[in-house]
Amino acid sequence: MRLAVTGREGQVAASLVEAARNRDDVEVVAVGRPALDLARPGTVLAALEAARPDLVVSAAAYTAVDQAEDDKDLAFAVNATGAGTVAQAAARLGVPVIHLSTDYVFDGAKHGAYVETDPTAPLGVYGASKLAGEEAVAAANPRHLILRTAWAYSPFGRNFVKTMLRLAADRDEISVVADQWGNPTSALDIADAILHAAAKLANDKNFAAFGIYHLVGSGDTNWSGFARHILDTSRAFGGPYATVRDIATADYPTKARRPANSRLSTVKFASAFEWAAPQWRESTAEIVSRLVLGEARQANMQLNQ
Repeated sequence: MRLAVTGREGQVAASLVEAARNRDDVEVVAVGRPALDLARPGTVLAALEAARPDLVVSAAAYTAVDQAEDDKDLAFAVNATGAGTVAQAAARLGVPVIHLSTDYVFDGAKHGAYVETDPTAPLGVYGASKLAGEEAVAAANPRHLILRTAWAYSPFGRNFVKTMLRLAADRDEISVVADQWGNPTSALDIADAILHAAAKLANDKNFAAFGIYHLVGSGDTNWSGFARHILDTSRAFGGPYATVRDIATADYPTKARRPANSRLSTVKFASAFEWAAPQWRESTAEIVSRLVLGEARQANMQLNQ
């Protein structure tokens, strides 16, 4: 099975490439700019056609949540029009598409975990553009899986885990929002779930349960609880540590509003694909230890040069 994934520099693409290295039944081809540029729709079909995929993973996105408030046209060009173009190209190639979306399609007002059929109500431009992307993907390719995920982190790119470790190296205390709740989700786990779903699509020619699914880590916390677990784990492996001070969202104003509740239910995905999401604490500890020990090894190598 050969997968083409857009967003070559992103966390999910990098995680998929890494996961495929350990398997002999799947090959992942990461495509991105300049060959494939979602802001230039004319590049999409040729780039995907050259990859010769059995399935397309649409992971490229405009993710600057606050900047999107001032850059609405580009956010919609990439997240809505671009996503639809990728799905349409996959359809023209005769293959399904797995598209990555977000918890930001919800306003966070619900008590408890959101399910796939709950009404959407994005609070800002980023969420609105991703919701428009979901609609474009569904319209362009009937063989689609739309995976809403949240609070993604990994050893790759920029993310909350790496930010906490960087800040802890320079500060004794970090202030972190305590009134926003969600499911921390390892991009390595997202990649594993995507490969699991892709295998299901490849092996079950009668699969018909296309549509929207939620895919997040098991268990929930708030941002400050997430930060504490990251830094406690880092300290256990000899890495940087700082205390965490709880603050309210109102004490950390941002241009774009964030949902107070980003919890997503994964019951539908688990049932359809027989895949259980790992516990977020375990996945976080795995990645923090990898980052901390990797930094230590790199420092030792430099000392010995």
